[in-house]
Amino acid sequence: MIEIRVATMLDLEVLVAFQQKLAFESEGVTLDVEKVTLGMKRLLADASKGVYYVVQDGGQPIACHLITYEWSDWRNGMVWWLQSVYVSQDYRSKGIFRLMYDNIIRMINADPELIGLRLYVDKSNTKAMKVYEAMGMNGEHYTVFEWMK
Repeated sequence: MIEIRVATMLDLEVLVAFQQKLAFESEGVTLDVEKVTLGMKRLLADASKGVYYVVQDGGQPIACHLITYEWSDWRNGMVWWLQSVYVSQDYRSKGIFRLMYDNIIRMINADPELIGLRLYVDKSNTKAMKVYEAMGMNGEHYTVFEWMK
């Protein structure tokens, strides 16, 4: 049975492994395992940084995603950012992302303080962009710029 739950510190190892796979598959990046592990521990210990969700099939983790937060003064509400989405190879094209997405939208619709969902995607990840467009999202309004130390 497939279910979605909030991740705990017990999920640390699988979440780190999922993020390593995600970074390599989506951007060709090899993550520093120690840094990701420390970052994941800090996040799992402090929900103000974000909340990871794990999708499991019969108790076995098969996917995950992270929700972080952006306050919108223009809209007087909280926008959720969908990040770190990973679905195990064997479960791709089986509706797992749709299940995660529908669950997020259900939570947003149930809370009047939540006003929307955003995500960013690497420009070369055309497969992911097609999936997000199929969900009814669009990338027409904003371009994300960054500066990283």
